[in-house]
Amino acid sequence: MKVTIFSAHNFEKPFLEQANKSTGFEMKYFEAHLNPEVAKLAAGSPVVSAFVSDQLDRQTLKVLSDGGTKMIALRSAGFNHVDLQAAQEFGIKVTRVPNYSPHAIAEHAIALMLTLNRKTHKAYNRAREGNFSLEGLMGFDLAGKTAGIVGTGSIGKVLCQILLGFGCKVVAYDKTPNQDCVKMGVEYVGFNKLLETSDIISLHCPLTPETKYLIDEKALKKAKKGLMLINTGRGGLIDTKAAISALKSGKIAHLGLDVYEEEENLFFEDQSEHIIEDEVFLRLMTFPNVLITGHQGFFTSNAVECIAKTTIENIKAFALKQELENQIIV
Repeated sequence: MKVTIFSAHNFEKPFLEQANKSTGFEMKYFEAHLNPEVAKLAAGSPVVSAFVSDQLDRQTLKVLSDGGTKMIALRSAGFNHVDLQAAQEFGIKVTRVPNYSPHAIAEHAIALMLTLNRKTHKAYNRAREGNFSLEGLMGFDLAGKTAGIVGTGSIGKVLCQILLGFGCKVVAYDKTPNQDCVKMGVEYVGFNKLLETSDIISLHCPLTPETKYLIDEKALKKAKKGLMLINTGRGGLIDTKAAISALKSGKIAHLGLDVYEEEENLFFEDQSEHIIEDEVFLRLMTFPNVLITGHQGFFTSNAVECIAKTTIENIKAFALKQELENQIIV
């Protein structure tokens, strides 16, 4: 069976090829991001595999459907970039990779916290220039701080474990409390109380119409002054313009982002020889207390291997007309 893979990166091809050895699907790779024009390249392919940076709106799905595509195998957990209603109308089944390595993302959130706090990125650059001054590098002890975790699924749970190990008081907000977190000593509170009491807030909930701009101007007004805000979830969880205002006022003292709401035009590509035209993003980059990474939270060999294996397993189940365990239902 022919499988067309869009937004194919060199780092994932060996893992996909290894996972495909037992199935023997005909894999065709395209580096191009999926959109209505590029979608024509999948003509005759029953299965298309897409990444988080691909555009899977109604128009793209219509082109894919007309070309004979019946399944989209996402190589991601998130699916907010897919018009699921349109996919259902066109008879296209959509699967995802719900879990790959919660440790990878939780650990990256910790890396952002520690780097922002102890300013190791600045110290590294100074040391390479022979500057060993400590001026401007002072941080704080994580022990004793209150960390608020929004979303306590598999990733949030691991992060709670790590932060408790650091000696933090951990509070959480989730519509469905994780009993494993409760047993560890995590206190579940309302969202407003989490905002009011947390020194550090880390976001690990999905992006839905309900959570769009969860952290907006209103929420930030309730937050403690000097907040450290970390987002390794989805860019749209934060109203970026509101965050910029909060950075200017000092309400946010540290901002760590591995995701950005307009990242599809920026991340996963080398932009060093191009002029970035996103003025909001450029404004973010001017703040010395903002740390941005290019959606690399998932990027460990363990996680990429798991993503490849699950993607191929999803396609295999479709080919054998078995139940799609990881299908996204509207």
